[in-house]
Amino acid sequence: MSSSLPLTIGYSTLANRAKNIKFLNLVNNLVIVQNPEGTTTPTFADEVKVLELKNRGVAKSRNAAITNTNSVYLLFGDDDIEFSESGIESAISFLNANPNISILLMQAVDETGKLRKSYPIKGHDLKLTNSAKAATYEMMIRVSEIKVAGIKFDENFGAGATNYLGDEYIFIADALRAGLKGKFEPIVIATHPIESSGNLRNSASDRRARAKVFSRVFGIWSPIMRTLFLAKPPSKKFGLVNSLLFIVGK
Repeated sequence: MSSSLPLTIGYSTLANRAKNIKFLNLVNNLVIVQNPEGTTTPTFADEVKVLELKNRGVAKSRNAAITNTNSVYLLFGDDDIEFSESGIESAISFLNANPNISILLMQAVDETGKLRKSYPIKGHDLKLTNSAKAATYEMMIRVSEIKVAGIKFDENFGAGATNYLGDEYIFIADALRAGLKGKFEPIVIATHPIESSGNLRNSASDRRARAKVFSRVFGIWSPIMRTLFLAKPPSKKFGLVNSLLFIVGK
């Protein structure tokens, strides 16, 4: 693969959705196809690197992307993401100017051009208390430092796993605890449809999955952190019963 930017975009997809990917020409494009059924995959241009996994789980795809990326930086994409070239250039410029930053978290818009959620107005350092809303496609990493620190996505979390969310927050938390530094900057990096697995739902499965994320990140302190998560303005509309069960981790 050849490109004019020191960046790989590692796309996670299924065989029957891979044709939807919108590639950029100025970067290295890596496609990780989750294909346990052995479905025929589309044919890509020669410069697109394709890896096929015989299992499911987006965290597995993200880890495969990290392992198989040799460029300086890596973005994580899905087949319904459209990345911004100007946003990518701004992100790379920021990371080039700030070599102490290993994870850059940014923002995304929906199909109408509206910000997908409430983002901070100004840049700030990433902490355990301000990174829970992170989405993987908003994240650019410095590959060598992530590899040296041995940081990987927890494959028990994320789309395709029973605990179908929280993989990006756990990734950031593990990186910060390993001594790496992260930063948020209000750079629009991508367009993503409004609906997302990260949207809060008043359901038992959503409650349990989120509770396990907090247990994984905070351990014995997780009941307190779950309470703060629900209470932090704007307070979460999780339903009374599910809120109480969420706090105790049920």
